[in-house]
Amino acid sequence: AGHIYDEMMDFAKYAFNKSHAACYAVVSYQTAYLKYYHPVEFMAALLTSVIDNSGKVSEYILSCKNMEIAILPPDINHGQAGFSVDGNSICYALDAVKGVGTSAIEQIVEERNLRGPYLNLQDFISRNIGGELKKNVIENLIKAGAFDALGGTRKQYMSIYIQILDRISNDKKNNMAGQISLFDIVSEDQKEEFDIKLPDVGEYSKEMKLAFEKEVIGTYISGHPLEEYESIWRKNIKNKTTDFILNEETHFMYVKDGAKTTIGGLISEKKIRYTKTEQVMAILTLEDLVGSMEVLVFPAAYKKYGNILNEDEKVFISGRVLGEDEKDGKLICESVTRFEDVSRQLWIQFSSLEEYEAASQDMMDIMSTSEGKDVVIIYIKEPRMKKQLPPNQNVNADKILLTALEERFGVENIKLI
Repeated sequence: AGHIYDEMMDFAKYAFNKSHAACYAVVSYQTAYLKYYHPVEFMAALLTSVIDNSGKVSEYILSCKNMEIAILPPDINHGQAGFSVDGNSICYALDAVKGVGTSAIEQIVEERNLRGPYLNLQDFISRNIGGELKKNVIENLIKAGAFDALGGTRKQYMSIYIQILDRISNDKKNNMAGQISLFDIVSEDQKEEFDIKLPDVGEYSKEMKLAFEKEVIGTYISGHPLEEYESIWRKNIKNKTTDFILNEETHFMYVKDGAKTTIGGLISEKKIRYTKTEQVMAILTLEDLVGSMEVLVFPAAYKKYGNILNEDEKVFISGRVLGEDEKDGKLICESVTRFEDVSRQLWIQFSSLEEYEAASQDMMDIMSTSEGKDVVIIYIKEPRMKKQLPPNQNVNADKILLTALEERFGVENIKLI
């Protein structure tokens, strides 16, 4: 009786009567219509509705990618407080950049609407200084990519923004004191000569740009450390990290407490802990394409897999779901497999035997510099036949090799399984 009563209480937290269900059905039809006929506007509104939930934002960004909707970085000349539509793309919300603040965004957008687009970083700072524009605001906008469309690189802007800010601040102080600078008396044509030039420092590495985006936005925009592994990630997981998040309405997770599952991703953080008996265990933060979560690695599992549980390692972790009252779920690690240890097949297709024989040397030349564990399979459409290359011709089917093969033989003829 107690068990039945507990189930009734759980169900009562989110029970649907007919009138409630009918309302949801109407909203479902309306949103389905909007998503089908106005997908870009719909997804922009959906992203804005979860702007404070980085896990949901990451999940919907992945949905946009699957819908072939591009997500553009925040843009000081096109962006709004929320996610906005820019042609067939979505411009990232300025309000999502940490440390910027609503009042600063309102000031930036109002100035842009009043006097037109910003021409460069110096123009942006000079037109907004004195209000909510602080050093950390400019720095975080640079890290998020908000100035990318102005032509410079993020590394150039980071190298020079303090110098620009200091010069403009000093000029304003002198003006307030009644002093006239050389900049004030030259013609408009000559003023460009006094602009602070962008230094020739190149751009940050892709990894650094992604790290900055994660720092100031909470998710990745210009790419993802796991994007080239998406197919292998999807094929080998049972749940995503977002499945462990407690639903605010139902107070339940998508996964069930005690269930066995497999997740996969990048180890972004590792904390070593010691049990009462001085045994070593670890608490990991695992990050996948849609979010992140905690994984507990108790002493027995850590003793077995500790050597591969390092930061930036890409792994699949199998184990048992741990649910806690009013908290997001965790995973108790039981086994670990590195991405690179998962067996893959690289299929290369040719239309005929003659085509294969004519192109085989080119194919071998491209693959000759790649060594790994991935098996190569040749498929010939007419006559239908396949051939698996010997183990000594296995390759590492990374993005570089796949791109080279796709450029030579066509994207439709290269497949990684």
